[in-house]
Amino acid sequence: MKPGATEPESGLERRIHDLRAELKTQDKLSMARNTGAVYSGGLFHLEVWNRPVQISERDFIAFDVQDGTACDVVTQAMLAYYFHTSDGTPIRGEWTAFRELPDGQFYASAFQGYTGNKLARTFGDKIDLFAQAAAMTNGRAQPFGDAAFAFQALPRVPVAVVGWLGDEDFPTSYSILFDDSIHHHLPTDACAILGSMLTAKLAAIKAGGVKS
Repeated sequence: MKPGATEPESGLERRIHDLRAELKTQDKLSMARNTGAVYSGGLFHLEVWNRPVQISERDFIAFDVQDGTACDVVTQAMLAYYFHTSDGTPIRGEWTAFRELPDGQFYASAFQGYTGNKLARTFGDKIDLFAQAAAMTNGRAQPFGDAAFAFQALPRVPVAVVGWLGDEDFPTSYSILFDDSIHHHLPTDACAILGSMLTAKLAAIKAGGVKS
């Protein structure tokens, strides 16, 4: 390590550091093509959750175009994983559960706990509030469940949330779903982060005061 340099502070930051080191050696035009980004002037241009972001080819640090600040560490990680993994496979338009992802079965219960179960605690039977929050987060209504919405997390990565109203036998439930092509664009641990990010976005909208 060079004098004055510091170690990344967390396991996630160390992983970002390692991914960026590999990305610097990759062909930039191929990465742009695979991820659906636009490569121009030494920058990759794409949208993350419908918000424009730029990534420098020099250090692969992502910046929010609208306010000029560096993206948070979770978004930085998501983009590093995405650029490292994506092979350009088109979106298939078929949804799959987290447990169906590679090794997803081992972590499905935990994933449901901090995503679907958290949404159930947040919205409960008030599917109308969930629908409002989803619409305010650029969600696109989908034709299944009692309410379902798809969100464009990254150019080749849509994510969906579906809610089912409960009855006397089963409580109301929510689940995060991924496009069937997701393993071509993100590893399973990054999908877990993605689901957590979306859950937090919806919960924050609810906390901000959506009304029935």
